[in-house]
Amino acid sequence: MSEAIVAMTKSPSDDQKFKVYDWSPQDKSIILSSFFWGYAVMQIPSGYIAGVWSGQKLLSLGMLVCSVLNILIPTAAEYGNLIAVCVCRVCMGLCQSCLLPCTHTLLSKWAPPDERARLGAFSYAGGQFGTVISFPVSGFLATSSIGWPSVFYVFGALGIIWSIAFFIFGSDSPSEHSRISEMEKQYIFNSLKTSEQDDSQTKKMVKKTPWKALFTSVPMWALIIVHCGQNWGYWTLITEMPIYMNAVLKFDLQQNGMMSALPYLTMWILSFPASLLSDFALQKGVSRGVVRKVCNSVAHWGPAVALICLATIPIHNAAVVVTILVIAVGLNAGALCGFQINHIDLSPNFAGTMMSITNCVASVIAIVAPLICGVIVTDEENKTQWSLVFYLSAAVYIIGNSIFILFGKAEVQPWNETTSSTPKKQSRNESVTTQ
Repeated sequence: MSEAIVAMTKSPSDDQKFKVYDWSPQDKSIILSSFFWGYAVMQIPSGYIAGVWSGQKLLSLGMLVCSVLNILIPTAAEYGNLIAVCVCRVCMGLCQSCLLPCTHTLLSKWAPPDERARLGAFSYAGGQFGTVISFPVSGFLATSSIGWPSVFYVFGALGIIWSIAFFIFGSDSPSEHSRISEMEKQYIFNSLKTSEQDDSQTKKMVKKTPWKALFTSVPMWALIIVHCGQNWGYWTLITEMPIYMNAVLKFDLQQNGMMSALPYLTMWILSFPASLLSDFALQKGVSRGVVRKVCNSVAHWGPAVALICLATIPIHNAAVVVTILVIAVGLNAGALCGFQINHIDLSPNFAGTMMSITNCVASVIAIVAPLICGVIVTDEENKTQWSLVFYLSAAVYIIGNSIFILFGKAEVQPWNETTSSTPKKQSRNESVTTQ
């Protein structure tokens, strides 16, 4: 949407085949943030459902409905204008809210502790890879003969295909996977200090989430705050960068798509060496807490310095601006093996629930950030107004990571194991078999 909205609102021309809309900068900010209205609401319910039902099935279903709604956006814009588009975006947020809780729930069952950074980064780097692909492809599609509606049709169709494939080939745990080798299955079980029998018994148990312990845990609150800082900086850049490049740097749609993708290509590439170095440091005896905090400091303080430079230096060279933006976004790769994987460090049993809580609060920040950007930037060609946005994002990055350094931990918390579990009621047949 952040790329397509540029084509949807540009000045009409004689060769314009598709309708454009007279949306103000504030209108565009509302559309870009509306996704997070629904996204925030369903975070905690999604984490709970993923834990007690199925992360794999919930993720498949959520992404399927989200993809269908994406296809409907051009129709919504045609017949309902701004309000209908916002409704579609809110509903997409409701559906996609399961993404991070389900991914964390699945990682907690699949990822050995010494490989969490690598496997977590590999999984979450898909977000950056998708951005790298979608920005230039969206720019190409928007300027092609099939126009900006094709952006929503193409990516919606791809989402539907993925959802069906993941429903068929994915699984919640190694014991449920029909094609995993016995050697790999046992390796995962042993590394997680569990067994196939324990894993099957877990499905018959309903874990009681330690809500009080979660919300009175200092490391948990450090995670919430640093996640808020991440969302402010990351989503400000990803939603506003195409508008900034179009209005200030005067890139056309195809240039805009390529240049907007470049920072996320850098972030995607850097996520792999960052995660490998993280796991290597753990294997060499560096404490897990130090590794997580160093990675996150690079991910947040590095971009903060880059954004301050972007706001301070009077830059007229587009190449220099893009280079600074590449640094600002690229260094954020460290967050994947910083705060993001730290949820599993604190509580493997409730990692999905924890992610749903931190992401719920952080999603409110993702709503607020584009709206505040819309209030600050009333003239999209005014670089001074954009500088205020960059200063603010840098400050949020610095404060959030400072709190994570001071109060964050990486040891499994006592409430991860001491929480009681209630067995599901056995059926009559199961009871007879057991006897």
